[in-house]
Amino acid sequence: MNKTVQRLLTGVATAGLTLGLGVVAAPAFADADDEYKVLVVGKTLGFRHSHIDDTTLAITQLGTVNGFTVDVWDPAQASLTLPTTPFTTAEDLSKYATIIFASPVDGTNNLDPSRPRLLNDTELAAFQGYIRSGGGYVGLHAATDSMHTVPWYSQLTGGGARFVSHPAQQTATMRVESPAHPSTAMLPKEWVRFDEWYNFSTNPREDVHVLITLDESTYNPGRNAMGADHPLAWCQNFEGGRSWYEGAGHTDASWADPLFLEHVLGGIEWTAGLVTGGGDGRDHGPNLATPSARGVERERKVSADRRHVSPRRVRR
Repeated sequence: MNKTVQRLLTGVATAGLTLGLGVVAAPAFADADDEYKVLVVGKTLGFRHSHIDDTTLAITQLGTVNGFTVDVWDPAQASLTLPTTPFTTAEDLSKYATIIFASPVDGTNNLDPSRPRLLNDTELAAFQGYIRSGGGYVGLHAATDSMHTVPWYSQLTGGGARFVSHPAQQTATMRVESPAHPSTAMLPKEWVRFDEWYNFSTNPREDVHVLITLDESTYNPGRNAMGADHPLAWCQNFEGGRSWYEGAGHTDASWADPLFLEHVLGGIEWTAGLVTGGGDGRDHGPNLATPSARGVERERKVSADRRHVSPRRVRR
């Protein structure tokens, strides 16, 4: 699918960000011409979505034809997973241009702080350091149903919006609100899909750049309906990094749908810093330190010349 995108012209992989405790390496910055690396997190401590395996395979295939490699942290996929947690230090995570949370439910949705979290304190600190040094985050479907007891994570996923309920799977109309964003430019204005539609604990609109909303008049939203304004996909600039979330994708069939995969690929590339445009994301979170080299490079994108690139490919 042809499209004109604005790509950053250089990569940064070795610059650092001072966070008070020393220098943390900036995440591997995706370059238009060089292969980069992403991490898919599918580990679960609670309910496991069947799509996680399909998602992992689909993203790996997207990487094969779109210039990135994939590491997996998901002990349930023994043949694919890293042998130990990659969330050791921010410096260790810095090899990844973005980290993709593929519905890693951990069972904390009752807000009981004594229940085990997806990331323990050490892992969480590493992830926070990674984001604050310019890292990328992609949240897919039940990424908002994890670490409910960590307010920072709920702000990262989007304005504190957490999963609270969903009706029966059904067909609904998604409405593209930000059609110029790299992750939505390929979508129809009204996108009719069969999926599992989430209701969230709060409307994140004040804190994020809304990409897609759900039209509740086209389906039965059940309890906790959000009303006329029901954001479903959004993005934001968060504490030096980039965050992109899509609430659809529950059905296994989603991960064989070329249009849905193109949409997700846009989110991966946007959080990796490879593409920009469409209003980007709203800023959220404090400016914790001097902007990272990756963040400075993002500022330079504003004046970079647009160039036409080869169509991104989705394996069918």
